[in-house]
Amino acid sequence: MRFGIPIDEDRLVDLLRPDERLTSLVTADVYGEGAADRLVGRTLDGLDRDAYQLVGAIGHDFYEGTRDGAKGYPRFTDPRLRGADQYAGYLRMAAEASLERCGVDRFDVLLLHNPDRIGYTSEVVWRGMTDLRDEGIAGTVGIAPGPANGFTLDVIGCLERFGSEIEWAMLILNPFEPWPVSMALPACEQFDVKVLARVVDFGGVFHGRVPDEDQFAEGDHRSFRPAGWVADARRRLDEIAPIADAHGLTPLQLACTWTLQQPAVESVAPTLIQEPGEGAKPVEEERAELASLPSDVTLTEAELEEIARVGDNRGCMDLKGGTPGHAGEERADSWPVTSDLEIVAARWGVDPDRDLVKTG
Repeated sequence: MRFGIPIDEDRLVDLLRPDERLTSLVTADVYGEGAADRLVGRTLDGLDRDAYQLVGAIGHDFYEGTRDGAKGYPRFTDPRLRGADQYAGYLRMAAEASLERCGVDRFDVLLLHNPDRIGYTSEVVWRGMTDLRDEGIAGTVGIAPGPANGFTLDVIGCLERFGSEIEWAMLILNPFEPWPVSMALPACEQFDVKVLARVVDFGGVFHGRVPDEDQFAEGDHRSFRPAGWVADARRRLDEIAPIADAHGLTPLQLACTWTLQQPAVESVAPTLIQEPGEGAKPVEEERAELASLPSDVTLTEAELEEIARVGDNRGCMDLKGGTPGHAGEERADSWPVTSDLEIVAARWGVDPDRDLVKTG
């Protein structure tokens, strides 16, 4: 996945294998054009199906679409590939193909992966997703915006339309990236949508040994972040370290604990990263820290306020989805703030020109 350095596949299978402490596993069909699913199949081989929860994600059409460099594969709703009358057929095909590669008969959660504007707004798309749930292909369904940060108004608008059918949202959230997702959490809470928070490690910072930026391997996904982000994150981490120490938590465990105390957050999925260098923490140690996360630690209001002060990231980046900063033609991950989104923003107290723009 281009975070850190590659590790041996047998070692990866051992890391991913669910056990009594870590029972959930997340995959997406587009990762490696099915290779990740097949690896998951190896990981799950021989396990009782009721002993784990499997989260799948579909939406990038690598079956008929052509990869567009770093932009990846088109969404299945791309008008160049098919019309609305074929959405349900694609979703069923993609879900069944992913399950076959994983070697299982159902997903516990099936997410719509990185949708374009059509995916957020189409009744046909969500009818297709809920049909898969109703037929037992998935236990629940949800949405997974991305891959970059943003999509705030789009998520809220999607929940307003289809929240009665959507059970999960996988969103980017951690102590150093509360913005912009924190603006969508009240809607998740209102519509009883559980949040699976990803990137809880903040690019590996909360693992405690993130390398200097010039030590990232070529093509490492973290290189897209603004120059200087590692040094700034280390400074912030030093500021909140006393809170972790007071509760006997590692930095990763503090990040998970903070995130789990946010509205609607039900689960956390940090990225486990094998960093380069002789002194790098083994990725197995990262897994062990996650697996031993205490369930009885609650941060105080004062501690939450201090972390919020230190981690405030408002306006730190350009966002994706419907934003005032969009320029040019509509793209799969970027579009203007439409009149419908303006209405959504007004209902939820979001000022797009103030709250959804890069300021520094």
